[in-house]
Amino acid sequence: MEASIITTYRCTNKCHMCHIWKFPTKEEAEFAPSLLRKLPPLSFCNVTGGEPFLRQDIDEITHILLRKSKRLVISTNGFFTDKIIDLAKRDKRIGIRISIEGLPAANDELRGIKDGFDHGLRTLLELKRLGSKDIGFGITVSDRNAKDMLELYYLAKYLKVEFATAVVHNSYYFHKTDNRIINTEEVIHSFEELTRELLRTWRIKNWYRAYFNYGLIKVIQGHPRVLPCRAGTDLFFLDPWGEIRPCNGMEENIWYESFGNLHRNSFDEIWSSEKAQAIRKQVAECPKSCWMIGTASPAMKKNLWKPTFWVLKNKFRTFRSPTQ
Repeated sequence: MEASIITTYRCTNKCHMCHIWKFPTKEEAEFAPSLLRKLPPLSFCNVTGGEPFLRQDIDEITHILLRKSKRLVISTNGFFTDKIIDLAKRDKRIGIRISIEGLPAANDELRGIKDGFDHGLRTLLELKRLGSKDIGFGITVSDRNAKDMLELYYLAKYLKVEFATAVVHNSYYFHKTDNRIINTEEVIHSFEELTRELLRTWRIKNWYRAYFNYGLIKVIQGHPRVLPCRAGTDLFFLDPWGEIRPCNGMEENIWYESFGNLHRNSFDEIWSSEKAQAIRKQVAECPKSCWMIGTASPAMKKNLWKPTFWVLKNKFRTFRSPTQ
């Protein structure tokens, strides 16, 4: 089972595509680290926000989650370089993913913070110098930054760090209803270029990342997601108030549910409840067709044959033609 732990809705950035910063949680209302001891064993855990390094007890949070999870990755904007490096020094098993939304001009415009690109890159370079292995950065692609995507991939390749992608989308989590791609041809072209570049490498992980980006292309084109969503079955989200939700892609005007609150019940009671079963049926019928790494990765692992077949079919085609 996989989990995303939303530690806070407080954030230092004022992102154009995400309005979490307009609806911050109060520090005193956020769950105490001890609540995390109620979680089950996890194969993967993503610690996110808001900005998780605004939590003064982030070291205690990660200490508990490292005992619960085989792999732990923190998503951050990279602003608090010293805090991030201090935590990474304590335990190099901790993965770090920094959000960088393009080259400097696009990044700082989209993330609403001066010198945000500089902070993010400096943090990444410090982690690299420290010897941290599970590090990288990711971009949420929009009309504004699609042309920067390939350059950022080359930067990640040069630095030998991971590179992740996403596409702007709407949900209760982001407090956004107007995110959309207008210049679809241009954005799709950028993703096709990246997909070919990933397939041209001889790194197996990149081939499956290519499939993930192929899934993003399909969503931008208006097609259903390429694999069924198993949110609420293979993964869950824990929010700052202790609510366990199936995913972060729900929209209140479509559907919006919680399995239950971890403050009031054990995880097993919540996970096996009748309400949980009903929500899983809603997931199966969800009209949104999201394709985000949080729900796509477990689906790819569960249906490994399908991305593998796609990789085998497209691996050598990329040397002469676009992916199909």
